[in-house]
This record gives sequence, structure tokens and C-alpha cells, in this order.
Amino acid sequence: MKSYFLGVVLLLQLLIGSPAMALPPVEDVPEEILRTAIYTEARSPVTGRPLTAAEYARLQEELQAIRVEPQINPRIRRLITLLRLRQLLRTFFPFLIR
Repeated sequence: MKSYFLGVVLLLQLLIGSPAMALPPVEDVPEEILRTAIYTEARSPVTGRPLTAAEYARLQEELQAIRVEPQINPRIRRLITLLRLRQLLRTFFPFLIR
């Protein structure tokens, strides 16, 4: 009789349980809200110092304006072009070029 009562108590404990234990704390901000948040501060990719949104946008424009095209030896440029052409031909004719 005692073991039967203990079994019933354990079964009720498992069935009823405490569903609130699985919920996050009330003060925790949901991930869905965090994903839609608009960030108004950033860090400089050059120095790492904090920037405002306007400063960050200005810095991005400056960085894009000073992009320099790398100087490549013409022989190497031709070799790269031929290798890309070879790769393209291998796509359509894998049995011709080894």
C-alpha cells in the first residue's frame, strides 16, 4: 500500500511538474526583438574606437573612395585569364582538357 501511494505521488509530480521552469527570466529581452533593433553605435574597422552612426557612414564612404586597384604584372594577369578560360572549358568539355 505504501509503495502504491509513493508511485501515485511520483506519477502526479511528473505529470503536473513545473512548466514555468522552462521559461526565460522576465527581464530577458526576446531574441526576436533584439534582431529588429536598430544600432546607433558602431566601432571603427580601422582603429576600433566607438563611433556614432553618422561617423561610421562617413568613414565607410571615405574607405570606399580611396580603394586602389592593385598593380598586377601583365604576364600574371594573362595567366590568370587563361586559367579561368581553361576552368570554363573544363565545365563544358571535361574529357578534352586534362
